Amino acid sequence: MCLAVPGKVISINGEDLNRTGKVSFSGVTKEVSLAYVPEAQVGDYVIVHVGFALSKVDEAEAQRVFEYLDAIGDLGELYDS
Repeated sequence: MCLAVPGKVISINGEDLNRTGKVSFSGVTKEVSLAYVPEAQVGDYVIVHVGFALSKVDEAEAQRVFEYLDAIGDLGELYDS
């Protein structure tokens, strides 16, 4: 299953189309493209799909998604990749 999941931006590198960041998904950190969300800053939550942040989301919504994923057992997939 392919999902877009929220993650917290913990660092940012580069500019414009080369803008990337380390994003934490409930403790698992991945490098993702931030080119599509130039407004994203460290500490913001973003929705990520296949390595690209697509939009910002508030922290409360991000936490609700993590609760849903944990309840259905799909949070473990973050740790496998």
